[in-house]
Amino acid sequence: MPGVVDARLKDLGIELPKPAPAAANYVPFVVSRGHVFVAGQVPFGPDGNLHYQGKVGAEFSVDEGQEAAQLCALNILAQVKAACDGDLDRVVRCIKLGGFVNCPPDFDQHPAVINGASDLMVAVLGDKGRHSRFAVGVANLPFNVAVEIDAVFEIA
Repeated sequence: MPGVVDARLKDLGIELPKPAPAAANYVPFVVSRGHVFVAGQVPFGPDGNLHYQGKVGAEFSVDEGQEAAQLCALNILAQVKAACDGDLDRVVRCIKLGGFVNCPPDFDQHPAVINGASDLMVAVLGDKGRHSRFAVGVANLPFNVAVEIDAVFEIA
């Protein structure tokens, strides 16, 4: 029987991707004292390939940056689901998202881009998805992705 969060995902037409393995000498998430710390997630699509490689505000619009942020958020939720042994109903709250936007120096719409991830968290988790966050612009990100987001969750 699917849980509440899985049912909401289904209602939204969202299928979580397979959690991506670490790309270097780190782990994708750490569970410690009722919290899940999710390593930075990049916009891997459902096909397992990287999407949105380039700068928001140059190669990509703000709307496309939001789509990249949504992919990052889906990958975050996939890691949290793995950390919760497949049961996203164990999520007590999304505590924090940290958003990095690959952009030119004069770009100033970082919060609008990361809204793509924030809005998805609330759509999927309801009030449990409301979180604190930061959104900053950077000169470049790994693999030249447009967005990278890390997260902290409280779990039961």
